[in-house]
Amino acid sequence: MKWQGRRKSANVEDRRGQSNSGGGGFNPMLLAPLLKFVFSKTGLIIVGIVLLTSLVFGYNPLNLVANFFTGSTSQSISQEGYNGSPEENEQAQFSATILASTEDVWNGILENYKEPTLVLYSGSVTSACGSASSATGPFYCPGDEKLYLDLSFFKDMENQMNAPGDFAQAYVIAHEVGHHIQRLSGTMDKVNRLRGQISDKEFNEYSVRLELQADFLAGVWANHAQRTTNIMESGDFEEAMNAANAIGDDRLQRQSTERVVPDSFTHGTSEQRMRWFKKGFDTGDISQGDTFSASSL
Repeated sequence: MKWQGRRKSANVEDRRGQSNSGGGGFNPMLLAPLLKFVFSKTGLIIVGIVLLTSLVFGYNPLNLVANFFTGSTSQSISQEGYNGSPEENEQAQFSATILASTEDVWNGILENYKEPTLVLYSGSVTSACGSASSATGPFYCPGDEKLYLDLSFFKDMENQMNAPGDFAQAYVIAHEVGHHIQRLSGTMDKVNRLRGQISDKEFNEYSVRLELQADFLAGVWANHAQRTTNIMESGDFEEAMNAANAIGDDRLQRQSTERVVPDSFTHGTSEQRMRWFKKGFDTGDISQGDTFSASSL
């Protein structure tokens, strides 16, 4: 891909090197008994121990006191000045560039397009959809309209899925942006409301159509990005198709259990994912991506 030197999106939160964990909240009903305890002989001794510990280990004494009295055993710690490897930092720059390309394309196609935010994290992260680890893979959270990406996933694509290449990585980001477009159009909410109202098998079928439409929208992005900025190089399209093939439900199930269960598919087969990405790329027309009305996927 010809991505170096292009605009980078400002809609990026870099949380790499941060540890995200929940903590207990303070109950105001405990204020009176806590003050009484603090100023007691035992309380003053404990506060002194907390302050001494803070001086020795460099902790924030307010956090230690709050955690002690609220029963919290963890806190959210931000490791300031995080230094990623040169390769990882380049991938972060790459991701911001691809996000900017999706912004340019979708602002040109959709009226009043609301740009999503990309959150880069390492290890684990907390979103409006709950906590997740790098094992979750890239995901979109409709609750906060943000894309979440642990850059180590790109290495997994290359080493574990045999899906290398920068355009394969761009396809992944564009797919998650596709989910954001589904959120803005109301499609995602309609599908999510079906959960619990229909059988798991039926809901999985809707989930497959949702994912294939996101693949289609990724293809539409690639079409417009190439026509307007000539961002692709020889072999890039094949990289994206290979990535779509690598993450098909049938292929992943066959690799993990050597058994394919179509009723449990949630993202579509390799063939379906490649077909819908290619359709989006070939047409560049969002009106051609109604996977929910398609008689054949």
